[in-house]
Amino acid sequence: MEILQILIVIGVLCLLVKPLGTYIYHIFSNQPNRTDQWFGWIEKPIYKLAGIRNQSGMTWKKYAGSLVLTNIVLVAAGYLILRTQKVLPLNPNGIDNMEATLSFNTIISFMTNTNLQHYSGETGLSYFAQMAVIMMMMFTSAVTGIVVAIAFIRGLTSKGHSLGNFFVDFVKGHTRLLLPLALIVMLVLVGLKVPQTFDATITAQTVEGTEQQIAVGPVASLVSIKHLGTNGGGFFGVNSAHPFENPSPLTNVIEILSMWCIPASLTYTYGRFAKNQKQGWVIFSAMLLLFLVFLSVAFFSEKAGNPVLNSMGVESAQGSMEGKEVRFGIAQSALFTAVTTAATTGTVNNMHDTLTPLGGMVPLVEMMLNTVFGGDGVGLVNMLMYAILAVFLAGLMVGRTPEFLGRKIESREMKLIAIAILAHPLIILGPTALALMTDLGRSAVTNPGFHGISQVLYEYTSSAANNGSGFEGLADNTPFWNITTGIVMLLGRYVSIIALLGVAGSLVRKQWVPETIGTFRTDNMLFAGIVIGTVIIIGALTFLPVLVLGPVAEYLTLR
Repeated sequence: MEILQILIVIGVLCLLVKPLGTYIYHIFSNQPNRTDQWFGWIEKPIYKLAGIRNQSGMTWKKYAGSLVLTNIVLVAAGYLILRTQKVLPLNPNGIDNMEATLSFNTIISFMTNTNLQHYSGETGLSYFAQMAVIMMMMFTSAVTGIVVAIAFIRGLTSKGHSLGNFFVDFVKGHTRLLLPLALIVMLVLVGLKVPQTFDATITAQTVEGTEQQIAVGPVASLVSIKHLGTNGGGFFGVNSAHPFENPSPLTNVIEILSMWCIPASLTYTYGRFAKNQKQGWVIFSAMLLLFLVFLSVAFFSEKAGNPVLNSMGVESAQGSMEGKEVRFGIAQSALFTAVTTAATTGTVNNMHDTLTPLGGMVPLVEMMLNTVFGGDGVGLVNMLMYAILAVFLAGLMVGRTPEFLGRKIESREMKLIAIAILAHPLIILGPTALALMTDLGRSAVTNPGFHGISQVLYEYTSSAANNGSGFEGLADNTPFWNITTGIVMLLGRYVSIIALLGVAGSLVRKQWVPETIGTFRTDNMLFAGIVIGTVIIIGALTFLPVLVLGPVAEYLTLR
């Protein structure tokens, strides 16, 4: 029955891929279609108000520059609000201004689509800050990732010299995709008893005769975009384990599908742009096969229970239920854990710090690979990066100039891809070593054993992958952790984005090479296997040693 629950959710996702992927294609194809009629009247005044008169295509440098400058402006505005929220409206609970280093960490976290939270939402932010900063960033950061994917796809598939116009793509991503979807999901969640109100904290009388403060607020609107945008930041400190954010198994499934549907559907969008749908299905198949392996490890590890408790004769028929909600059980907890880190969302419906060693290693490895669906847009781009690398390696083995979608892959593209690939482990392993070497880092570790290494490693992996979940046993709201994870989040987001836009800009200028009998095919399952092998080999070479020091050593100790 538990496995059936999982299979049904995966089946529904597969049914959503084609229609949603087709819709996203029509949004960004720049060809006349019905979305122009539905949303054009909204977008025209936005373009006029923003002064966007020139809607012509951009080079990759101009596209990347426009993206970064837009993000800088949003960061500055959001930081100012966090530092002054005490005197701003919609603060019925009188919440104070956020501390400087925590404000830095929070604003960087949400602008980079990470949503790492070193604070508790219901006590750390006013309603105005939740909406004007957190929700606003959840939309803009998600759209930023989506338009990067679209620009990268155009670079691979178009025969022009432009990646599109960032500002036009940015507006369309909001008006035609995320805002309508978020409104629909919000209304569904409100119907399923998720709160949506501006009322102050409720004072309730407990059965013992004491008073209890129950936090409420505009929860449903935040929950909808936090999942659709693969953001993950919770309105409440315990995130989607809170009964107001995620009250039932049905809302749990809706939230799983919400954070999974856009990253999965973008593979179909890629196939439409390539005018070869097999290309999209190959990427989707590679992602899904990797995901199923990780999900199986997580589910069966948690279902087997804690080996120490099992050896003591403690009843473990339900599995390892420590840190999990009874209303979800093992199946929906394991599925949520695997999806939230595969799609780099970071929302949690159970405490990852209490997962079994192998169960906890699953979200860790998914974030290290950062290609198993990934966040909105950036996950597809990362997987296409590995696809290009796989073509390059295959070409070297047969002595032929590598080609991908009719473009020759040469040294310039491979240098930029090498930067993107090497930056990810560097910004994880370097800060992890620094934290474990210094008192400033070690003082936050609550578990001195192998699990403590996993806590530190998880924090920086989550930051670098722009995921935001954590082994929350780490006491990380200190200047050291706020600043170091903030820097890691910035590098994890923008180094790869800029490098891969550079790859797209290089490829879009190249002459198209016609396919011949000797062309290495990239639209079959053989290529899917090669891509999977490339991802696993590079991941193992860079991260296996540190995994042995953390979750693997903990697993062997418990055994």
